[in-house]
Amino acid sequence: MAGQGSTGNVIAALCSFFIPGLGQLVQGRVLTAALHFVLAAILWWVLLGWIIHLWSIIDAARFKAS
Repeated sequence: MAGQGSTGNVIAALCSFFIPGLGQLVQGRVLTAALHFVLAAILWWVLLGWIIHLWSIIDAARFKAS
């Protein structure tokens, strides 16, 4: 992935829009993807999963590969 604003990051953000953590998984960040997915799943039980869902989308969009 090229960096913030790249096509890859836009695709990753769109993936995270549908499933939290999917964008991170597309970027190859397996542990971060699992964290986002699990936290969103747990917090949706108390109706706060939208916070993690938004965090997942923003994190995927702003990721800069090192």
